[in-house]
Amino acid sequence: MNLSDSLPSILVVDDEVHSQAAMRRTLDEDFTVFTASDADEARALLERQAVSVILCDQRMPGLTGVAFLKEVRERWPDTVRIVISGYTDTEDIIAGINDAGIYQYILKPWVPDHLLQTVRTAAEAQTLQRSMNQLDLELRTSTPVLRQRVAHKLAQARSVFDFERIERGSNSPLNAVCSMAERVARYDLSVLVLGESGSGKELIARAIHYASPRGGGPFVVENCAAIPDTLLESELFGHKRGSFTGAYEDRPGLFQRANGGTVFLDEIGETSPAFQVRVLRVLQEGEVRPVGAARPVPVNVRVIAATHRDLEQRVHEGLFRKDLYYRLAGVSITVPPLRERAGDIAPIARRLVRDVGAELGRPGATLNDEALACLMGYPWPGNIRELRNEIARAVALSDGDEIQAQTFSLRVLHGQAGLAASGQAADQALSLPSSGTLSERLDAIETMVLRETLLRHRWNKTHAARELGLSRVGLRGKMVRFGLEG
Repeated sequence: MNLSDSLPSILVVDDEVHSQAAMRRTLDEDFTVFTASDADEARALLERQAVSVILCDQRMPGLTGVAFLKEVRERWPDTVRIVISGYTDTEDIIAGINDAGIYQYILKPWVPDHLLQTVRTAAEAQTLQRSMNQLDLELRTSTPVLRQRVAHKLAQARSVFDFERIERGSNSPLNAVCSMAERVARYDLSVLVLGESGSGKELIARAIHYASPRGGGPFVVENCAAIPDTLLESELFGHKRGSFTGAYEDRPGLFQRANGGTVFLDEIGETSPAFQVRVLRVLQEGEVRPVGAARPVPVNVRVIAATHRDLEQRVHEGLFRKDLYYRLAGVSITVPPLRERAGDIAPIARRLVRDVGAELGRPGATLNDEALACLMGYPWPGNIRELRNEIARAVALSDGDEIQAQTFSLRVLHGQAGLAASGQAADQALSLPSSGTLSERLDAIETMVLRETLLRHRWNKTHAARELGLSRVGLRGKMVRFGLEG
């Protein structure tokens, strides 16, 4: 299978080999990653390979990152462009945001989770933009019958984010969360979504948007932690042509792009006082003033904010403005972490296997019972994002369509074994027996010990046999006897 046929392609342009390697490690589970050391090498690759997103270092031999991305904008305009810099040359980059059409600016040292999420969002934005451009063209040039068909396609796209489509168990704590969010969606109130990173806050925010009267309008996402203060005004409010060096045309800001729809401000708890003041002013006045504009521009948006921080505590510590907190928290919704939603793991895992399997060209991929029990026994500190990455790894490493426990990473196998040994998974296969004859209970305990040891050693029979004081033949005999031989 050629993974480049199913995964979005990313080009990393950086003259430092260790930086290339670090970004490849961060991105290669979700993307096909190409690398280049300078503009010439990158240009040659782009001539023969389409890519979704370019990550380009600002300081390189020859052309700077901004200068190269300006050329990319002219020759490959559909590519999403991101510049990375560890220097204070923000003036050149600010000018290049419009000139080179830069989607995002990332400061060094970058954080792997933030980099991965930024690139994911960029790739999704490119896919959605292409789809919307095509649909818009069809709407403007088609007959009434075709326009009706296209409108139906848009309705189907919105239904993807329906509350009923959010995977969860029958008695999930998310039922109450979704019920409350659905009731709130119909009213034009600000919403603050709280919860750990990767727990599904953006999914809830999108569902609120599409269930609201604004559902036909844009849904614009901004990762607040990723915006340097030097870029705030242009990013949030836009700018007018000629307002600064490199501003060759008008550029709408975040709130203007979301006019009539919803702005989702992710990681609002990480923002600086300058950011908080500017957002508060927009919420209070309902208007923005683009950089270089003579008068403010009215905007009509709904704001949904999210954070993994305790904002009340940050208000108490003087790190977050109290007036902005009360503006944002018209309604607060807390998404529980995955470890508190054990009943959700199975349906989410099965859905992810289907989705990831389709992406990787393995549409028949399934989880066997032991693999599912292993997933349900791990606490998932990284929540759904970590679960998705683990399943993507397992699908890629599995020899057949059936995913087995030994394809999971060591931390998941250890986590599952630890929970079972401590009695926290009493309703799973590794729990201690509470009934039966002495012989039956001893067999059950022996089965539990064998399975726990095999899981911990990732089904390496030699290592497991050595730990248990058995020969490989003896271990294999016991595995056959207790039905553990796959």
